Amino acid sequence: MNNLTFMPVLWPLFTGIFLIFFAKKIKLQRGISLFSSLIGIAISLYLVFTVHAQGILALGVGSWDAPFGIVIVADMLSSLLVLTTNIIGLAILLYSFYSIGEERERHYYYPVFQFLLIGVNGAFLTGDLFNLFVFFEVMLMASYVLLVLGGTKIQLRESLKYIIVNVLSSSFFVIMVAYLYSVLGTLNMADISQKIAEVNQPGIVSVIAIGFLVVFGLKGAIFPLFQWLPGSYYAPPIPVMALFGALLTKVGIYSIFRTYTLMFYHDQDFTHTFLAILAILTIIIGVIGAIAYWDVKKIIIYNIIIAVGVILFGISVMNEQALSGSILYIIHDMLIKAALFLLVGIMIKISGSDDLRDMGGLIKQYPAVAWTFFIAAISLAGIPPFSGFAGKLLILQGAAEKGAYFGMAIVLLSSLMVLYSVMKIFMNGFWGTPKADYTLTNQTVNKMLVPAVILVIISVLFGVGTESIYPFITQAVDSLMNPEIYNKAVLKE
Repeated sequence: MNNLTFMPVLWPLFTGIFLIFFAKKIKLQRGISLFSSLIGIAISLYLVFTVHAQGILALGVGSWDAPFGIVIVADMLSSLLVLTTNIIGLAILLYSFYSIGEERERHYYYPVFQFLLIGVNGAFLTGDLFNLFVFFEVMLMASYVLLVLGGTKIQLRESLKYIIVNVLSSSFFVIMVAYLYSVLGTLNMADISQKIAEVNQPGIVSVIAIGFLVVFGLKGAIFPLFQWLPGSYYAPPIPVMALFGALLTKVGIYSIFRTYTLMFYHDQDFTHTFLAILAILTIIIGVIGAIAYWDVKKIIIYNIIIAVGVILFGISVMNEQALSGSILYIIHDMLIKAALFLLVGIMIKISGSDDLRDMGGLIKQYPAVAWTFFIAAISLAGIPPFSGFAGKLLILQGAAEKGAYFGMAIVLLSSLMVLYSVMKIFMNGFWGTPKADYTLTNQTVNKMLVPAVILVIISVLFGVGTESIYPFITQAVDSLMNPEIYNKAVLKE
């Protein structure tokens, strides 16, 4: 049964390799990719329910037991994120059929799409720090190709900055891994957790913890390491932008989630206070960007940064309520950000511009797009009973219990600013008088709208059905608050 743990990595690997041989047969590539995505969701669902029933699954690759061999671990947190990743992958794939363009499709778009999923799923499932680095690199190499595919001037310019930042980040990652290994003599996360607990996290380990925060903060775009994100995410076509915005920063956040609850939790006055400060500053910077721009893509991009700050603030609080809220919020944000990017992509396709001042009156001709965007917007802002509400409420309750009132105030104010930023898009883009004769047919728009509607419906169900999903969240939090549960499952003790 534990072999199931590795299937979310192996399945897109086999699919990507197979697709390479049919690079010029676009319809066949689409069909294979669609079938693979549906199977990927089925595998992920089965994994979630298996973990829920049996507990944490751990697979020692090559029959080498931890801590000596490579270990793949599926706990409830990683399983839920893998499921969310595959759902988003399917939606963006469907959108790509009508928007990415045949030129990119012929140049290995679909195989590289699958390889990116390998990196994301592998990063969520690995139980070894060095293999976390390996899966990061797989994800990044695929993202380099997707970012530059098409060869426009802005893509080439921004890809250069993106590659330089990530090469530096990866180099620093290896250095931190080497330092940690020199201190503890292991890279298995469960073994690291036990050894740090035995020595009660000495000062050198706390310094290494901050080093890892820098590494993962670069990947996740926290303050002050976010400068690369707005330009890099702005450059590629909408499906790639949605894929990046929904998934890539979340892998960095997940890595902080895992390391700061499993390994570096003994010196919270230092490590988690520092994390809280960075999280609050990240929220503030994101808010400034979101309300300052009139470019629809930039507004949603800066909302990514706000969400990163909110989730990390919940992690920094480090109690059961706040961690539950952060898990709910990261899943919500992955779904709703993907939907919003797809929706603004439709707006740009209709109007021929990404500037709100060139849009207007879209609701008259395209009401389905308008009301889907409205639901997504109020979900993002955390209006009850939609999906953003429960997670943010739990983070605030956890912060109140810990006495983190300043952080609470920033999170609450950020919700108002998020609502303002997305309502600015709704009011200026959909209401008012049309600025031009929109010629895109409803039939074409509806084909592009379907995947966004799927994501918004799932998000709404996630919000109104939070109570039924909460046992899964509780199980995820149990292993985060009690690392010995994870350690025993991995080390077979």
